[in-house]
Amino acid sequence: MTTPEGVQITGDTGERYDEVLTAPALAFLADLHRSFDARRLELLQARGDRYDKLATGGTLGFLPETQEIRDGDWKVAPPAPGLVDRRVEITGPTDRKMTINALNSGAKVWLADMEDASTPAWANVVEGQLNLRDALDRTIDFTSPEGKSYALGQNLATIVVRPRGWHLPEKHIVVDGTPMSGSLVDFGLYFFHCAQRQIDSGNGPYFYLPKMESHLEARLWNDVFIRAQEALGIPAGTIRATVLIETYPAAFEMEEILYELREHSSGLNAGRWDYIFSVIKKFRTRGRDFMLPDRAQVTMTVPFMRSYSELLVRSCHKRGAHAIGGMAAFIPSKDPEVNEAAFAKVEEDKTREAGAGFDGSWVAHPGMVEVCKAAFTAVLGERPHQLDKLREDVHVTAEQLLDVAATPGDVTEVGLRNNISVGIQYLASWLHGLGAVAIFNLMEDAATAEISRSQVWQWLHNDIVLADTAEVVSRELVERIVDEEIAKLPGEPGDYAEARATFVDVAIADDFAEFLTLPAYERMP
Repeated sequence: MTTPEGVQITGDTGERYDEVLTAPALAFLADLHRSFDARRLELLQARGDRYDKLATGGTLGFLPETQEIRDGDWKVAPPAPGLVDRRVEITGPTDRKMTINALNSGAKVWLADMEDASTPAWANVVEGQLNLRDALDRTIDFTSPEGKSYALGQNLATIVVRPRGWHLPEKHIVVDGTPMSGSLVDFGLYFFHCAQRQIDSGNGPYFYLPKMESHLEARLWNDVFIRAQEALGIPAGTIRATVLIETYPAAFEMEEILYELREHSSGLNAGRWDYIFSVIKKFRTRGRDFMLPDRAQVTMTVPFMRSYSELLVRSCHKRGAHAIGGMAAFIPSKDPEVNEAAFAKVEEDKTREAGAGFDGSWVAHPGMVEVCKAAFTAVLGERPHQLDKLREDVHVTAEQLLDVAATPGDVTEVGLRNNISVGIQYLASWLHGLGAVAIFNLMEDAATAEISRSQVWQWLHNDIVLADTAEVVSRELVERIVDEEIAKLPGEPGDYAEARATFVDVAIADDFAEFLTLPAYERMP
């Protein structure tokens, strides 16, 4: 494998890796790195500076310096081919089986996930790119160990790729002695190999952008898009990006984010699970005003979450952009009673979103596609979206977005145990390369695992008393429950040693890890 000057590949070489890691593709990545990595690092530092202010009594609010943008008369680009009707979208990693099943699922869009539903194991990074390219070439197939064959059908979902967030490095690709940004690696390899393939198929290179905290981070992505299109001779505006509003600061900059990406924008998504995690993270030391009850009690109907979702619809439709609802984590079960409850909850959730004005929503399993589709079709009929539903009745204030204290519910030992068990089970799978894991009849990914561990940290460091046992959440209590929950899991306790150590690092330590995936990635080869 030949690499351009200054570029080093430190990961192992596998079958067909040379088809992805070509010299021209690596030169393209190196150009993106040299052009934009310094700005990326500055913006990550700005995140830290903002947190320091919040930790010492600061707050969040709508930016006075961008009032002209919020008051201005502008629209984003019209919906791109393949992204006009988005009433149901399925999420999942880019392994070979999921690629086929997601494209065949009947969903309008597949979020091909290189982020929270995947892991940055080197094999996933490279082979996921191969699978996407093979899918576009219609050469992909898969045979399970049991002998079941999978192949593409005729009516396929539109592919929208989610690269990793700005914070994650890619340690297996080093440019000028510095590990690359995982964001630029995932975006760059897919764009280099598949942009023209997508254009030839009648769609385009489309992306979901995660974890952003400000419109300046959106501006960086827009500049990356412009440079990438120029480098490959692709017209400006061909790329389209949907931004996940899944951090607390971004909720106050929705219109500004749309504005920065406007010729490349295809809307916003209510990334509910990461949003809850971000609420905890940003105000983790601020006591009871930002203390959430058990994770299961924080629904989309509690005041601060309802305000966030309604503002998202209002902001998007005001600017001609799609508003996409959050993921339903429920998955089909072999237990008829559990299954009936899961389908009812998904139907209720999607019916609420469609009624609120969303244009589509997410599911985590092919078995839930038709439930979501039916809920939106009941509202949309034959219309592809409801961009004309402007929600001018919505007037959300900063105080309403910040009203976490109005969330009803309690912190219980049941919730603490669930968080600990989910966190350890998820990390055990993550460290072995699996980023989407069925646990307790829910599809867990990095976002839901983040809620689990950050709630434990917050309850512990704020001396919360459990409502059902009257015990104070202490280090000793958490470590005892960790051992008790591991003892309930299949296999031997030693099988979970690495997951246990990682969980304790991110849930108990005095210093709060920004993302659990960062220390976990250090443990990964």
